[in-house]
Amino acid sequence: MIPFSLQKSTDVGEAIAAATAGGRYIAGGTTLVDLMRDEVERPGRLVDINALPLKRLQTVGDTLVIGALVTMSDCAAHADVQRLQPVISESLVEGASPQLRNLATIGGNLLQRVRCPYFRMLDAACNKRDPNSGCSAIDGFNGGHAILGTSSSCIAVHPSDLAVALIALDATMRVRGPNGERSFPVEELFRLPGTTPHIEHTLQPGELIIDVRVPSGRYARRARYLKVRDRSSYEFAVVSAAAALDIENGTIREARIACGGVGTMPWRMRASEKALAGRPADRATFEQAARLALAGAQARSGNAFKMDLLPATIVRALELARDVS
Repeated sequence: MIPFSLQKSTDVGEAIAAATAGGRYIAGGTTLVDLMRDEVERPGRLVDINALPLKRLQTVGDTLVIGALVTMSDCAAHADVQRLQPVISESLVEGASPQLRNLATIGGNLLQRVRCPYFRMLDAACNKRDPNSGCSAIDGFNGGHAILGTSSSCIAVHPSDLAVALIALDATMRVRGPNGERSFPVEELFRLPGTTPHIEHTLQPGELIIDVRVPSGRYARRARYLKVRDRSSYEFAVVSAAAALDIENGTIREARIACGGVGTMPWRMRASEKALAGRPADRATFEQAARLALAGAQARSGNAFKMDLLPATIVRALELARDVS
């Protein structure tokens, strides 16, 4: 690990000023510290934000407001989260080990870096780590890589389970930076790799996530998160799906679906959602809608199995959501 300086901030404005001047925010550090040990990340200055007043979780009407520094474990266990947005609790519990959930924060989870092994191998070509060096995964070991949103520069999968659930639920986020405050959908935080895969999100220099806001909808309480992985203990998704349904008299009024493990960013399945509206909530409807999720998908040598696993996972997630009592 290379030498670095550490500044502890107790004021949001002070933290933003330090980050704007070149510092990197650190809270739980469950991703950043690992990458610094491997010298993949080499920040010269860290801004410790753990003392900032961003740990509040509350409801405003039926909207869930989650501070950026709320830990994964506290969020998953919160009564309002389990009552209003149970799929968020499921995604958090599935997303990390208990030890990590006790440290990792909501904001940090959304900004975690990819888990492509070549990204962490300093002797491998990786456009995320070293722009314009190439992508070893394209012709290498790519069983865990993306089939949606890929480019000739990068096929790495975004790792966050929480982001999948938040995008399915139309969550928004509030950020503050040197130019003031703004809000936008969580989905717009993420960028496709294109020719600049090292630029992973839309935050401007110094911008700090303040909170995430999740609106309530008729579909929110009939929602489930399904994660398919290589082992039952802590592991990243091979394919995952957050599915939420508003059903009346056996007919789907509205649907929300987002998937992980298959895209270079958490992937909203809008074509599948549209195909479900007004249809009976049965397996035939689910299967027809799930096939639409493959539009634009491109498999590589090691991940062609996801072309079958993705629609199967969506169907099962929809069945689980339908059967919520």
